[in-house]
Amino acid sequence: MANPLINRTLNSIRNPNIFKSFSSLVRNFNSVATVEQPQSDDPSFTFSSDDHEHRNDNTTSTDEAIHLKAPRSNSRRDSGSSVTMPMSFMTGSIVGKRFYKQVTTREADDGNGWTVMLDYRTLKTPSKRPLKLPTLSLAKAIAAEWEYQLTDGIRPFTMPLMKFACTALERVPLTRSKIIEHLMKKFSQDLVFCRAPEDDNLTKYVHDKQVEKIDPLLDWVASEFGYKPAVYSSFFGGKQEDGLVKAIENVLKNTDDCELASIDALASAGHSLVIALGIFRGKLEIEEAIELIRLEEDLQVDKWGLVEGGHDVDLADLKVQISSAAVFLALSRRV
Repeated sequence: MANPLINRTLNSIRNPNIFKSFSSLVRNFNSVATVEQPQSDDPSFTFSSDDHEHRNDNTTSTDEAIHLKAPRSNSRRDSGSSVTMPMSFMTGSIVGKRFYKQVTTREADDGNGWTVMLDYRTLKTPSKRPLKLPTLSLAKAIAAEWEYQLTDGIRPFTMPLMKFACTALERVPLTRSKIIEHLMKKFSQDLVFCRAPEDDNLTKYVHDKQVEKIDPLLDWVASEFGYKPAVYSSFFGGKQEDGLVKAIENVLKNTDDCELASIDALASAGHSLVIALGIFRGKLEIEEAIELIRLEEDLQVDKWGLVEGGHDVDLADLKVQISSAAVFLALSRRV
C-alpha cells in the first residue's frame, strides 16, 4: 500500500516545471530581501557562511552576508571603516564566520556615546546606522558578546545585549507610540491582576500564595502611583481606574529609547507591565520578578511534578529573557 503512494509522489515531483517555479520564487524572494550593495568605486569585502561557494553573479544572500568597507589602498586604515550587520542578525540566524581578531571600544567621533570596534572596523546596525551606545559599560558588555563568538560562526542568539541595542536604536524611535499603545492595551489583563478563586478548594492554596507574594507589589503600585489596582478572577481582566492608567502611560512616555525597549521586553516575557515597571523603578530584583511570573506554574510543579524538556526549558528561557533585558536597562543608564 505504501510503495504505490511513494512512487506516485516521486513521479509527481519529477515534473521539471515544479522546480522551475520554485527557483523563480526563490529568486523573487531574494530580490526583495536584498539590500543595496556597495558601489564599485568603494571596494568592499563580503563575509558569508557560504564562503566556500563562489557564485557566478558575485552576489550573496542578505541574510548570510556581512559587508565591510575596505581601507583605501593609498592611505592607512582609518576609523571610518565599518561593519554593517545584516537583517538576519535581528532574527537569530548564523550570519557568517568570525572575521575579526580583536574587539575594542572607543568614544564616538562626536564625543556623544561609545562604539564597538572589530579590529579597525566600527560596528553598525542592520540599517547601516552607527551603533552609538549611551554608556561605556554597555559598550564593553556588547564587546564581550562579540569577543565570545566562535570562529565557525557568529551566533546572534548568544548576543542579547546587541539585539536590544539594535532594537533601541532602530525600532523604538519609529514605533514608540505603537509600543506604548500595545502595552497599555494589555495593562488590564496584567498577570498580577489575575487572582485565583478563594472559595474553591482546588485553587485556594494558589490564592493564598498570590496574596502573600503579589499583594506587596500591588501595595507598592498604590504608593508609587496613587491608585491601588483592582484584582479579578477572570483571565480577561477588568477595568482599572483612569488615574492609574494615565499615571502608567505617563511613565512610559517619559522613558528614553533604551528604557522603553527594556520595559517592552520585560512585559512581553513576563506578561506583566507591573512587574516590568517594578524592575524599572528598582522595586524588584531579577530573581523576585521570575518568582512572581512563575508563581502559579511553580505551584503546579510542586504538586504534580516537573516535565523534563518542558518546565525546565521554559524556566531557562525566561531567565535569559528577563536577565538580559534587566542588565541592558541597568547598563544603558548614565550614572
